[in-house]
Amino acid sequence: MLQEHGYGRAHHRALHFIHRAPGTTVNNLLDILGVTKQSLNRVLRTLVEDGLVDARVGDRDRRERHLHLTVAGETLNRDLSEVQGERLNAAFAIAGEDAVTGFKTVLEAMMDPDLRRRFIEVAEGRK
Repeated sequence: MLQEHGYGRAHHRALHFIHRAPGTTVNNLLDILGVTKQSLNRVLRTLVEDGLVDARVGDRDRRERHLHLTVAGETLNRDLSEVQGERLNAAFAIAGEDAVTGFKTVLEAMMDPDLRRRFIEVAEGRK
């Protein structure tokens, strides 16, 4: 589905995290994704030009850009998530509940603690 739109995984990751934390700044997204500013700028430029992401100037700091998905961005993100969700659900059904719980625990344990804390703060609107 990503290839049909001319996008890669970086585009999907950006859409996902902007959806999870609407209004997040470019700097927060840089921290969450752990990519270079140059690579994120390429991805964001494409998503903005294609009408999927809206980058708004910050109210308090005009140097900041706050990122929001447009209606088209929400639609694409939902479609991508549905396909991914179907695949995960099929795999989870085969693996069983204990395996799923263990899988989630492993994924959380793999996250950098500072990065996880920061993402939770952004997602909960505390930052």
